Amino acid sequence: MNSLYHSIKNQESKMAVIGLGYVGLPLAVEFAKKTKTIGFDINEDKIRTYLDGIDPTNEVGDHEIQHTSLHFTSDERELAEAAFFIVAVPTPIYSDNIPNLEPLKKANEILGRNIKKGSVIVYESTVYPGVTEEICVPVLEKTSGMKCGVDFKIGYSPERINPGDKAHRLSSITKIVAGMDEETAELIANIYELVVDQGIYRAESIKVAEAAKVIENTQRDINIAFMNELAILFNRMGIDTNAVLKAAATKWNFLDFKPGLVGGHCIGVDPYYLTYKAQQVGYMPNVILAGRKINDRMGFFVVETLIKMMIHANIKIKGAKVAVLGIAFKENCPDVRNTQVIKIIEALKDYGVEIIVADPVADEEETKRSYGISLSELSRIEGADAVILAVSHDSLVKIEPKQFDRMYTGNTTGNKIIFDVKSALQQEKFLDAGYIYRRL
Repeated sequence: MNSLYHSIKNQESKMAVIGLGYVGLPLAVEFAKKTKTIGFDINEDKIRTYLDGIDPTNEVGDHEIQHTSLHFTSDERELAEAAFFIVAVPTPIYSDNIPNLEPLKKANEILGRNIKKGSVIVYESTVYPGVTEEICVPVLEKTSGMKCGVDFKIGYSPERINPGDKAHRLSSITKIVAGMDEETAELIANIYELVVDQGIYRAESIKVAEAAKVIENTQRDINIAFMNELAILFNRMGIDTNAVLKAAATKWNFLDFKPGLVGGHCIGVDPYYLTYKAQQVGYMPNVILAGRKINDRMGFFVVETLIKMMIHANIKIKGAKVAVLGIAFKENCPDVRNTQVIKIIEALKDYGVEIIVADPVADEEETKRSYGISLSELSRIEGADAVILAVSHDSLVKIEPKQFDRMYTGNTTGNKIIFDVKSALQQEKFLDAGYIYRRL
């Protein structure tokens, strides 16, 4: 194992990252600065985009892509040149919230056809405890004809990259690692130390590392669910939730969470991996599921509240025009996977409302492909009866009331309703400018 580390460090052996999305791409680019690295993805269009020097994820940037030594490929046969592999493929859920492990199984089939004796495979994909050893290993063994622990070794190191976050990057986040044995864990730790400055935490086992990752996002989900429940409660009581939280935050140990939409491929998905496993072992995770139920309904709550605001403003609902600003699942990130903004849009359609969607950051092609929505330019929005600020991109939060005014030009009532889902705008400015303003 020690010889493999030195071989990779001295660029005598290659490593490979399988899955070049929001997690895999920055990981592969960073390793390519220190090692000979292959970046593999089955999506040929994605690989061509990277080869053209374009980073649609914005996680690395076009300049880095254009100057990286990373070898991009969609030809799985090239993986046979590597000895150390990191799997960073997505782990989504089905429509019934059951874990979809097909991308992970397919990645293992590809690896099984191309690994050689002495290979080490590390998984970064978020899973429930047991997936690495109980799901991945059998697929690898069957496809490769080799035996885990004898011919190849495995480990797990959960991804912690936060898409759109420019402060907490790969090198500045403590990396958890685990191996099937102490020797493998040490090798994995040494290799990650090539790119991680913050330090390595060696978990006691692969299952411990898997569990640590899945509870990180589950904890956030539950805390945000509590904030969302408070927002619903205080809305009925006529109390400004943001003002309540601001007051409560003066206590040193108050946890600083905010209400809002919970989507994306992590927080809105990972709790279902844990609840699935919990029910498999005969335990009903009531708190986790309750949190998911609340968060999954927040889009509908936003729409119900907005419709009441419009009725009170004497706006005819059917045929009214509503502009939705932001469709990405989080601020300053182009990713639209599992965005909860789509629930707002679908609920508005049920009321017969005309909807305009604008997002200067979101991936336009993916938005069209996934949801059939064509994004509008902000400058083209006019005649709106109401505007929903759904995502707090920096470019949207900076818009002043006078700029918002143009979006309402030509509406029939003269009312300017704005629903600030993220509580990101300065309330006083909009109230002073004559807006009917509401925030979660």
